[in-house]
Amino acid sequence: MVLNSDGKKNPVRKHKPSAERSASAPVKPGLPTRAAAAKILSAVVDRKLSLDGALDHEHGNPAYKALGESDRALVRAILNTTLRHLPRIDAAIASLLETPLPEGARALHHVLAVGAAQILYLDVPDHSAVDLAVEQANQDPRNRRFAKLVNAILRRLSREKERILADVATIPPMPAWFVERLANAYGRDAALAISESQLEPAAIDLTVKSDAEGWARRLNGAVLPTGGVRLSAFEGSIPSLEGFEEGEWWVQDAAASIPAKLFGDLTGKRVADLCAAPGGKTAQLILAGGRVTAIDQSENRLKRLRSNLGRLGLEAETIAVDLTKFEPPECFDAILLDAPCSSTGTTRRHPDVLWTKGPEDIAKLAVLQERLLRHAITLLNSGGLLVFSNCSLDPQEGEEVVARILEDVKGVERVPIDAGRWPGMSQAITPLGEFRTLPTMLDMPDLASGLDGFYAAVLRRN
Repeated sequence: MVLNSDGKKNPVRKHKPSAERSASAPVKPGLPTRAAAAKILSAVVDRKLSLDGALDHEHGNPAYKALGESDRALVRAILNTTLRHLPRIDAAIASLLETPLPEGARALHHVLAVGAAQILYLDVPDHSAVDLAVEQANQDPRNRRFAKLVNAILRRLSREKERILADVATIPPMPAWFVERLANAYGRDAALAISESQLEPAAIDLTVKSDAEGWARRLNGAVLPTGGVRLSAFEGSIPSLEGFEEGEWWVQDAAASIPAKLFGDLTGKRVADLCAAPGGKTAQLILAGGRVTAIDQSENRLKRLRSNLGRLGLEAETIAVDLTKFEPPECFDAILLDAPCSSTGTTRRHPDVLWTKGPEDIAKLAVLQERLLRHAITLLNSGGLLVFSNCSLDPQEGEEVVARILEDVKGVERVPIDAGRWPGMSQAITPLGEFRTLPTMLDMPDLASGLDGFYAAVLRRN
């Protein structure tokens, strides 16, 4: 006997496995791929695990690691698409249900969501998406009794696709809680535009050591207002492109390249890059002439940084230490603190962020950022500059942190950024002279537009 949810005994019914579910029956092609996608979607949405972690080739989800590369690519496509459109997918499914799914039917929800994403937004045959979702339900004891429901819902999605897509088109594709935060910060129209922008493919931007015009010609790209190069569509992998092995450039979003540029010439100056890995900003600081010390809490992350610098033919001192406990023998002339944050400005690349983070995470990270910034100021020489930045769209992690520092830390002032030195980026410079990029900025003719959401401010210690 087993107990039901009310604590009463129910008889155990033994079912003889059908032929298609017997251990000796072959697995239906495509089923492991969809099963892996549903499992990972559950891990991200229900358990708040990072999508990058789940898709790691060495330490990721076992169901994903068991797949071949082409199937892994399909899993990534399904998950990225599902997470980008999830509020609309949920609404589409709900519109076809007479009653909501049972409270504990999360596994069923993920099967439906994965199937719906393929039907509504991916170039996958509808019949295949339906058939494999039904098979998934049949093979899961929790969902077997809902197999007919899965079949009915997904077939209706397929038949009524155009109408349903039109019905859900006005629903913001970001979670409602975050859209409200964006509306409070930037206004309702801007919030909706930012939300829609996450559906656009992220651009591939490069930071080049020199000769941006030349590399733009060689790689069929365009020079950015930030001085980098944006690539057009290309075949093959990043490492196969000209200049990669020679260390002439590295991949870095246009917005992420801005903070290190705010120092100007660093020739002869002692520079600290705090929270430095993976090293793109470290490389920029070295090329600006600084004698750079790269600091990160994780030795493994510093190994990656050293590897990246090695490819570029650059060197920096590296120290693995908790920043709050870092007490160098002498202070620095310039400090870059690109602080840990919610990463809500990177949802084009990381659509899981808004499903693994919530308001409470933003609040906690803002507290951490302020603590790191207060300590970083103590490491700065008099007259030295500190750039504080992060890739969050939420002012609680940016503007509000700096405002509190300026209010109660003596001897620190804001150095307004001169919009005249940033042609093509002036709309990203606030009235206070801080950088605030939004994903809706930076239109590029004939290339992918937009950039990551980023915040940066320049402070001086008197």
